[in-house]
Amino acid sequence: MAQIELSVQGMTCKHCVAAVEKALREVPGVQAVAVHLDSNNATVEGDSLDVEALVQAIESEGYTAQAR
Repeated sequence: MAQIELSVQGMTCKHCVAAVEKALREVPGVQAVAVHLDSNNATVEGDSLDVEALVQAIESEGYTAQAR
């Protein structure tokens, strides 16, 4: 299983965290997601993860992201 760390910008509340988590869980291959508001960080675990698909999922919710 692979693990990818993403920096997420634009989150300001628990609703933001929930939106990012939901978007990431919908990406194929994702098995676990942890999003942290205090560090603006998301950790994604899964098989055959596509970093660009993860970033696009976050950006589709109105936030910006990049791989760490």
